[in-house]
Amino acid sequence: MENIATNTRRTVIATVVSSLACFGPISILAESSPAFSAEKVIQAEKNPPGDIPDTQVFIDYASPHHFMMKVPEGWARSDRADGASFVDKLDGVIVSVSKAATAPTIESVKTNEVPNLKTAGRAVTIASVEAVKLPAGPAIRIVYNSNSEPNAVTDKQVRLENERYLYFKDGELVTVELYAPKGADNVDQWQLMSKSFRWN
Repeated sequence: MENIATNTRRTVIATVVSSLACFGPISILAESSPAFSAEKVIQAEKNPPGDIPDTQVFIDYASPHHFMMKVPEGWARSDRADGASFVDKLDGVIVSVSKAATAPTIESVKTNEVPNLKTAGRAVTIASVEAVKLPAGPAIRIVYNSNSEPNAVTDKQVRLENERYLYFKDGELVTVELYAPKGADNVDQWQLMSKSFRWN
C-alpha cells in the first residue's frame, strides 16, 4: 500500500508540473532547481536601436502631484493611478509617485530599493547608486541593466540600460525611470529629462 501511495503522489506531482510548464516559468521550482532560480542575462546587441534623435522635441508633462518634467513629444502616453508612462518602441519613461516619511539616502536605497528592484526586475545588475545634485534639489540615481519583457508576438527580449531617479519633497517620493536598449546613445536626452524635473 505504501508503494502504491508513493507512486500515486509522484504521478500527481508530475502531472501538475507538466501542466504548469505550459503557462511559462515554474516559480514553485525556483528553490530546488537552478534552471529556474534566475533569468539569464541577455547579450546586448552590437548595433542596438533606441537612439532618441537629436531633433526630438520635448514637451512639458504636468502631474497632478505638483511636479512637472519634459518628456518626448509623440511617445505613447498611458496614465496610471500613481503616475504615467511614455513609450516609443523599446524606449520609455515611467513616472510614479508614492508616500515616504523621509528622503532616500544611498544607504536606504541599497538596503530597500535595490533588493526590491532585483526581485521585481529581470536579470537586474546594478552599476551604481549615487547622490546627484539637480535643479530640483538632491536626488538619488540608480544605474542598472536588465532584460526587457518578452515581446508579445515574437517572445524576443533585449538587454536594457536603465536610470532611476528618486526625488523627494514633503512626504512625496517621485520615481522617474528611463530605459532604452543597452548601448543606445541617449546620454544628452536623459540628462535633459532628469534635469527638467521641477516641483510646482
